[in-house]
Amino acid sequence: MLTQGLSHWVDILVVVLYFALVTGVAIWSVCRSNRGNVKSYFLAGSSLVWLPVGASLYSSNIGAEHFVGLAGTGAASGIAIILYEWLPALLVFSLGWFFLPVYISSGVFTLPEYMGKRFGGKRIRLYLSIFSLVMYIVTKLAVSIFSGSLYIQLALGWNMYLSITVLLVLAGIYTILGGLTAVVFTDTFQTGVMTIGGFMVMGFSYYAVGGYENIQRKYFEAMPTERNTNSTCGLPRDDAFHIFRDPVKGDLPWPGFVLTATFGCVWYWCCDQVIVQRTLAAKDLSHAKGGTLLAGLLKILPLFTMVIPGMISRVLYPDDVACSDPEICKEVCDNPLGCSNIAYPKLVLELLPIGARGFLMAVMISAIMSSLTSIFNSASTIFTMDLWRRFRPRAGQRELLIVGRAFVVLMCIIAILWVPLVKSSQGGQVFLYLTATEGFLGAPIGAVFIWSMLWKRTTERAAFWGMIISSGSGLIRLILELVYPTPHCGEPETRPSILKDVHYMYFCPMVMVIASIVIVVISLIDKPDTTDLSNTTWWTRIRVSSQDEIITSDEADNGKEMEIMTIQTHDLTVEVSRLRRWLDKICGIPEDFEVSSSAEISIQQRRSFLKETSRNRYVLNTVAVVSIALIAFLCGFYH
Repeated sequence: MLTQGLSHWVDILVVVLYFALVTGVAIWSVCRSNRGNVKSYFLAGSSLVWLPVGASLYSSNIGAEHFVGLAGTGAASGIAIILYEWLPALLVFSLGWFFLPVYISSGVFTLPEYMGKRFGGKRIRLYLSIFSLVMYIVTKLAVSIFSGSLYIQLALGWNMYLSITVLLVLAGIYTILGGLTAVVFTDTFQTGVMTIGGFMVMGFSYYAVGGYENIQRKYFEAMPTERNTNSTCGLPRDDAFHIFRDPVKGDLPWPGFVLTATFGCVWYWCCDQVIVQRTLAAKDLSHAKGGTLLAGLLKILPLFTMVIPGMISRVLYPDDVACSDPEICKEVCDNPLGCSNIAYPKLVLELLPIGARGFLMAVMISAIMSSLTSIFNSASTIFTMDLWRRFRPRAGQRELLIVGRAFVVLMCIIAILWVPLVKSSQGGQVFLYLTATEGFLGAPIGAVFIWSMLWKRTTERAAFWGMIISSGSGLIRLILELVYPTPHCGEPETRPSILKDVHYMYFCPMVMVIASIVIVVISLIDKPDTTDLSNTTWWTRIRVSSQDEIITSDEADNGKEMEIMTIQTHDLTVEVSRLRRWLDKICGIPEDFEVSSSAEISIQQRRSFLKETSRNRYVLNTVAVVSIALIAFLCGFYH
């Protein structure tokens, strides 16, 4: 059973100090940002340098589900799951070098808006907007809440609903007040906290087990005391220290795993608002690329700070973490399927000294809040810029900013209401649930974006039905997974052949192939679209050479004020109460009552963003090559 960790006043003081620091960072970022226009609130004024961009990319991705899920899967089956962290690092680089120049050239705030400009019409943009919001709730929001509530409930013994409500309220407040600027700067602070905390747990756990060689030896001896001696249940895998598992019988077959972790994750890393929005907020392309390089390099760390500590937790506490008897597991962690998900909190609460436990609680809170704020800000951007403006095309900045903040409040309410539903689920290995769900539903979207950018012949009808048919296929598979869950260890296999014989890691690339076939066939049948493709494909993007004139930041700022919004002032006197003036000031809502056309980023600003010096390009390309070589070396070393 877990020790109740934060009963000592020192631990409690550390958590309180953390909240004070993160609140201070949020207030500082709110005070320094110009929050009175749409671009500032949703894209941080496109003024961020590489460090906060990269830190926010990493922090937006690494949440409580990673500390709980990666460590839990490491405890259950070894290090293979780390491929889901290392290989996507290559996709982060692709975002900076390939996808972002097209997004910037098209001058968009959101990814659904890009698809609307690429094909014209409204149905693709509407479908992607609704799809993104649903995915945020079903995967990102649900998993973040589940993992965070699991840690808080097991570690503290506090009321889960009250704890999660407090976290959501705090996350919502500084998202509402500061927009993306506040989110990014608090993400930067929280990335530092998570990295330090991860290395702290790694150091204590490696010391407790006696070093890496002892981990390799003792992991295979880490079996629960009470288990069926005639069964393989509770036994560690023979290939626990290899990342490339058997392509047929492996729990994570390597060909499907590689395809899923690369092509299958294009949607998440290159076409999803939560991730892409951070790079859109960079001050120029060089800083955006630098941010993606930082995030990609940080993705190497989870093997050492999360996965291997989870394996150490199994070595130190095999009866709890590696339990195989459903009744015992139910008693240990209230989950008869297994208790691998408690590996990380068990390690923290049993191994770390007083004070360090409080700091690691702050680390987990950082992971939860960074994920939630990223989801809230990106979801409000999509709802405001893609859905609300569809019904209110002449909405002014004041209205858009109010709607964006109001939608964050709505997301907080939905998240709180979702907690009982998440708690009632079986849980299992939470990280595998996340990867499977996003693979089934999100992988086809990545294929559609790739075809849209690379093949000018792609038609609107082909892209739309490619998404519908392939995502529908993934949805059918997901429903079957829920109706016919994986049997408990030792139980007979009774699932349909499509489930037991076709691993989900193979099914994710299959839905991408389905999407590609549909797109190619329908595009060749259709007449070519007459939509203007200027700035919306890789071949028609804005090109800027090193000899082109560099637009100064002052000129860009002046252009920004003239180009982003067309304002018509009215000679009206409106009586405004003192309370409303104070609320407007706190939230950064402009006082004028303007009517605006759709928000637009000028061609000059796009060219300024894409401008790169030869020196910057050379340095960034060199670092990218070295980073790819490092990831390749690690994959070869742990093959």
